[in-house]
Amino acid sequence: MIKRRTFVQGAMVSAGMSLLPASHAADMRTSLQKSDLVYITALKSDGKESSCQSEIWYVWDGADIYVCTATTAWRTRAAKKGLDRSRIWVGDVGNWQSSGGKYKDLPVLEAATSVISDTNTHQMALERFGSKYTMAWITYGPIFRKGLADGSRSLIRYRPLTI
Repeated sequence: MIKRRTFVQGAMVSAGMSLLPASHAADMRTSLQKSDLVYITALKSDGKESSCQSEIWYVWDGADIYVCTATTAWRTRAAKKGLDRSRIWVGDVGNWQSSGGKYKDLPVLEAATSVISDTNTHQMALERFGSKYTMAWITYGPIFRKGLADGSRSLIRYRPLTI
């Protein structure tokens, strides 16, 4: 099986963005539009970062960030356990473990986290994934679609709270 990294060398809620310096919000918008990856960690109830972090494909609809991941992945399990806040770094510095922490220098935001079961939202996200990751989607599109349909994959929405 081909790994996604082989293909990739590599949301703001309007009200929240209006409170930010214009240049910072514009930089974040540009990063969300251009990057192939985000780095995500769940935030524990005390606000500390989880030790589980990763780089992952995402899509952004102009307000929210969506990730399609295995239902058994820590991102899904954390959200289902009630860890409903995450920290997200936007950019691409490769694998998070071998980046030497460089991903933490990327633009960062905090987001409310939820698992989405609505099939209309699934369809919207899948279409965006297909448009964004065109070549890789030949391989991964069917995997994502089948996984969302049979429950082996989950769609997670990250609604930005801060930038």
